[in-house]
Amino acid sequence: MPAKKQSARKKTTNQKKSKYNFKNILFEKKRKVAYVTINRPEVRNALNSETREELAAALEDAWLDDKIGVIVLTGAGGKAFSAGGDLSWIVDPKKKVDARYMQVHYRLATAMRNCGKPIIARVDGYCIGGGNELNMLCDLTIASENSIFAQAGPLVGSAPIWYGIQQLQHSVGDKKTREIVYLCNRYTAKEAMEMGWINKVVPKEDLDKEVSAWCTRLLEMSPQSLRIAKLQINYNSDMSHSQVSHGLELARFFMKAPEMVEGASAFLEKRKPDFWKVK
Repeated sequence: MPAKKQSARKKTTNQKKSKYNFKNILFEKKRKVAYVTINRPEVRNALNSETREELAAALEDAWLDDKIGVIVLTGAGGKAFSAGGDLSWIVDPKKKVDARYMQVHYRLATAMRNCGKPIIARVDGYCIGGGNELNMLCDLTIASENSIFAQAGPLVGSAPIWYGIQQLQHSVGDKKTREIVYLCNRYTAKEAMEMGWINKVVPKEDLDKEVSAWCTRLLEMSPQSLRIAKLQINYNSDMSHSQVSHGLELARFFMKAPEMVEGASAFLEKRKPDFWKVK
């Protein structure tokens, strides 16, 4: 499974297996399973617009491939599934929050939720902020016991409006969602499993074996039945689409607001933010 940090040469070799020239992800199909790997280990697989676009393209490809029955989404390097959104552009006055930022979020979420195939999040390490929102868009989550889960929005002047809040409410309940989002505390994989946040926790050395076992089991099932089940289970949370739309539109205002600039600056400078000085 393509989960370890890849060298530039290995990355190029892997890309020959697909028609895409991906720079930020790896995409491989093997025995009816599509493996999609965020390949930015040097920044703990932080998500930027380019990475989200590539993820969407790979997931759409797997969605339309009748030979694929299961999709596995993971992060390279062994330290993070994804530590969240890439904040470096927030502090750059030359970069703006444009329509592309909105479009890639819609495209990726649509590919994940409307694809009738089960998507397994293979989590090994940090799964925080936007990384956890990506995790929440997956159908199932299997994590190594050293993994850490959290939201980080208010800590950096943001909020998890891209299915983070919405899906957490369905998984862990209203009060626990408020605790997770308001306080930005970190939780072990075991704690996350006990809350219903994720499905299974295994020792790091058993992670690939467990993910493979779940893929094998899912491939024994009727693909049509799984499609119907997934879309039916999604029905209630589909009602939150307008909430997500409103949230993303609001993001165009707060992404460059003083509080988020302070939050992003503090994160990049490895210090505590002082939001009260910019109110």
